[in-house]
Amino acid sequence: MELRCRAVGPWSMNAYVLVCPQTRASVLVDPGAEPETLAELLADTQPTGILVTHAHPDHIGALAEMRRRLQVPVMAHGSGTIPADQKLYGGERLSVGRHHLSVHAAPGHIADQLCFGIEDNQDMLVGDTIFDGGPGKTWSPEDFQTTLSTLRHVVLAWPDDTICHPGHGAAFRLGDIRPAVERFLAKDHGNFYGDANWHM
Repeated sequence: MELRCRAVGPWSMNAYVLVCPQTRASVLVDPGAEPETLAELLADTQPTGILVTHAHPDHIGALAEMRRRLQVPVMAHGSGTIPADQKLYGGERLSVGRHHLSVHAAPGHIADQLCFGIEDNQDMLVGDTIFDGGPGKTWSPEDFQTTLSTLRHVVLAWPDDTICHPGHGAAFRLGDIRPAVERFLAKDHGNFYGDANWHM
């Protein structure tokens, strides 16, 4: 699949478009801001859906406007606050033209966090689940423990060649940070929560 990305909004949030090269069917992922920029990302494609990794404002700031413009279904976690046309919980398989996406539940940063993997290559859209330098921010010790569980049982189950495309910043190869993530998971962080990095 063709993967397009543009940083939008005051927090420089990565919006993505996935395009089936055979049919030109596309999905918009995380319409955070700047509807005109998002429309440019969708140029020369036939939008079939809007996917949301999670409900934080920087990821959905332009959702209502893009829903109005595109008139396509919104797909988001079923436990979240987004009025989704299709509720996802993890384990689903979504079609985009002749290609498919896998849906992975990844709570911690927020309870409704989802990741979307492209089945015919190594690309994974991870939202704010994981970054090159650390996991997504948490707001309670319980959320941080949930993040640790997601890292152990969801993220590290992916192959080393997985290319993670986060909600902010540059993409990275999972295998390149796996040793740092494993060391991070081996430590006792007590009642920590907040902004974390792999070297703490």
